[in-house]
Amino acid sequence: MNDQAVNDQTLQTRAAARPAGLPPFRITRIEAAPLFGESPKGGWSAEIRPEDSIHALIAVHTDQGLTGYGSVFTDGRLVQAGLKVLEPLFAGADALSPDFVSEKLHQNTFWMGRGGTLTHTISGIDIALWDILGQATGLSVGRLLGGRYRERVQPYCSLLMEEPDAMRDVVASYREKGFSAFKIGWGPFGRALDVKLDEAIVRAAREAAGERAKLFVDAGASDALWPHGLKWAKRTAEMLADYEVGWFEEPVRPDAIDDYRELRRSSPVPIAGCEVLTRRQNFIPWLTTGAIDIVQPDVTKVGGISEQRRIAWMAYDLGIKYVGHGWNTALGLAADLQMASAFPDADLVEFIGGSPYVDGILSKPFALDAEGWLTIPNRPGLGVAIDRDKLARYTPDASALFA
Repeated sequence: MNDQAVNDQTLQTRAAARPAGLPPFRITRIEAAPLFGESPKGGWSAEIRPEDSIHALIAVHTDQGLTGYGSVFTDGRLVQAGLKVLEPLFAGADALSPDFVSEKLHQNTFWMGRGGTLTHTISGIDIALWDILGQATGLSVGRLLGGRYRERVQPYCSLLMEEPDAMRDVVASYREKGFSAFKIGWGPFGRALDVKLDEAIVRAAREAAGERAKLFVDAGASDALWPHGLKWAKRTAEMLADYEVGWFEEPVRPDAIDDYRELRRSSPVPIAGCEVLTRRQNFIPWLTTGAIDIVQPDVTKVGGISEQRRIAWMAYDLGIKYVGHGWNTALGLAADLQMASAFPDADLVEFIGGSPYVDGILSKPFALDAEGWLTIPNRPGLGVAIDRDKLARYTPDASALFA
C-alpha cells in the first residue's frame, strides 16, 4: 500500500470514529496570497504582464486546526482589501456551513454592488469552506454535493490563438502531451479585422488537433473595445461549422443578450458564454430566454461552489449544458473537477495549457491518464494539497496560507 493509500485509509478511519455530530469549526482568520511573477498571457487587448496579479489563493483557518483553500480570479491586492471589508461578517462563523456563511456575506454587502471584488473574494472563501467541510467529514466535495456521476473527466486544453503556423505548432505540442480536446481563443482572432486570418487560424488548429479531437473556439468578445457585432458573429459561426467546432464562445459583447438569442437561433454550432456574470440572479434571463446552449460560470468569481451548483442545476433543468469556465489556478481546477463529478452532464473541464499556477503549486500536480483524461480526486475536501515551497515562488508571503 502506497503513502497516499495509507493516508486515505487513516482519514476514513478517523471519520468513522467521529461522533454523529461535529462541533462548530469557527473561522479564526482568512488570508489571501496574490500570485505574481508568471501570470500567463490572456490574449487581452491590454495584455497581462508576468508581474501582474490576476489570481489569488485564499486560506480559511479555523479553531479546530483545519484550513481550507480556495482560488479567486481577481488581482490579489483587491482580494486582500475585500477581506478587510468582509472580516466583521465572517469572524467566528462556523466554517462547516458554506452555504450559510457565503449567503450571509452576499446579503450583507449587496449595497456595495453584486459582482466585482467582494463577490470574487467570497467565491474563494466559499471554495475554501467546502474544502473544510470535506476534510471534517472525510468526504470529497463532489460527494458532499450529492454524489459522483463520474470518476474522471475530459479536460480541454485552453490555448491562446496565434498566427496560423504558430497555432498549428502549439496545438500539436499539446496533442503530443496527451490532450484530445482543445479550445483556442482571444489573440488575433477577430481583433485583426481579417476574416481570412480568422479562418486560417481555425483551420491550422483543426489540422494539428486531428479530425477526431474536440475543438472549441472562444472569440473573447468580453475584451475591451470588442470591434464586432452580430453580423460578424453569424458569418463566423457558419465558418466554424465547416471545421466541426463544438461551440462558439463569447461571440458577441457580454451584455448583448438579444444578439445572443438571435445568434443561437441561427447558428449551426452551439453558443457558449456567461463567464463574466456573477451571482445566480444574473444568470436567470440567460437561462430562461434561449440566449445560450452552454453556460460557463466561473467558480472563482461567480460566488464559489455554493453559487455555481445552483446555476448548474438550473441549467440542467432547463436543458442547457453546464461547462465551468476554468481559466484560473490548480485550486480552481480542483473545484471544477469536484463540480464535474456531481452533475449529470458535466463532461468537460477547462485546463490552461502551460500555466505555472496550475502546473506548479501542488504537491502532486494534475496528470493526464493514458486516454488524456483527468482523474477526479476522491479524497476529503478538494482532494489536493498545496506545496508551500513551490507556492513561495509566486507570492511574497506564502506562510500566511498555512496554519
